[in-house]
Amino acid sequence: MEKSPDAFRTISEVADDLDLPQHVLRFWETRFSQIKPMKRGGGRRYYRPQDVELIKGIRHMLYDQGYTIKGVQKLLRDNGNQFVIAIGNGDLAAVEAIAQRKQAEAQVADLPAAGDDGEGEIVVGQARAKPARRFFGLGRSEEDGPVAADDERLSRDNRALLQEALFDLLECKRLLDQVR
Repeated sequence: MEKSPDAFRTISEVADDLDLPQHVLRFWETRFSQIKPMKRGGGRRYYRPQDVELIKGIRHMLYDQGYTIKGVQKLLRDNGNQFVIAIGNGDLAAVEAIAQRKQAEAQVADLPAAGDDGEGEIVVGQARAKPARRFFGLGRSEEDGPVAADDERLSRDNRALLQEALFDLLECKRLLDQVR
């Protein structure tokens, strides 16, 4: 007998559906505060359909897109759960819509309020939407894009990726040093 799509799932059902070990799901609960299964007596976990969709998106970002846990945490913080769920479902139209909405919100936040003559405030520069790292370049301005091979400077994206890679390598070194 098949469960309804709206039914809650146990940790073993989610693990089997997403081809993940159960301990990974428990670990992700500690790293992603957005994953909150309902716990019944004896600590048994029941995942809501939204939790399963979010886990599916996180799994896709970590395993298929090559993001780090920190990178996915930042993506969730900057864009919200629906963005990661849409990525996990492969719904590029929803991903694009969410990215455009975020840019529009950032632009609206930069505009002065109606009737505000701006006196008493000094505005220096202009705020921009943060670029979405590594995912199809959504929300990215032209100056954040790729840099030509002969150009001596690194783009913001490349600097961020190099810093993230350095952090990961240092963490690996630390773990190896602990084992020795």
